[in-house]
Amino acid sequence: MPSFDSIIAFAIASLALLVIPGPAVLYVINRSIADGRSTALAAVAGLEIGNFVHVIAATLGLSAVIAASATAFGIVKWIGAGYLVIIGLRTLSRKPQAMEVQTSSLSRGKSFTQGIIVNTFNPKVALFFLSFLPQFIETEKGSTAVQSLILGSIFVLLGMCSDGLYAILASALRGPLLRGKSLPFVQRYVAGSVFVLLGVIAASTKRS
Repeated sequence: MPSFDSIIAFAIASLALLVIPGPAVLYVINRSIADGRSTALAAVAGLEIGNFVHVIAATLGLSAVIAASATAFGIVKWIGAGYLVIIGLRTLSRKPQAMEVQTSSLSRGKSFTQGIIVNTFNPKVALFFLSFLPQFIETEKGSTAVQSLILGSIFVLLGMCSDGLYAILASALRGPLLRGKSLPFVQRYVAGSVFVLLGVIAASTKRS
């Protein structure tokens, strides 16, 4: 069990990192404006499950294997990057449907699944747990695996709060956008470009 001081320090450091916009935040904002609050919150749930996959991997030591192996790291990186770019290109090529304020172009189920994939195949998350989390593990406090699981779970909970807040705030802008003429542009060109950008970010990630 990590000490109380380690838990507090880790939580503060994690929150400081989580509130800085990155791939997950961009994805949540994208879903919030394009599809509304419920779809965005489904994306948040998926993203946090993706984060928890990395928590389990770190606990089992798989993150270290990925970071140590150029081949394993490359596989994870290019799967994630390729998925995001394909989704982006499909979005750019598809004409958005006319919508009302109550409707969404993407189902909650698909948004949830995409969220899982986005963070599961995000090598930056694996590298975060590899390079950041171990700094707060105290070997004299017991099982390192248990400490990793506890601290990782705290990160996931904080991520859910942070990403959820982004979803709520960003989705509040959706109504004015729907009543205007800008949402089709956002749905097609902004959303598609964001997905491609996320793919480029994932592809450019390098091992430290």
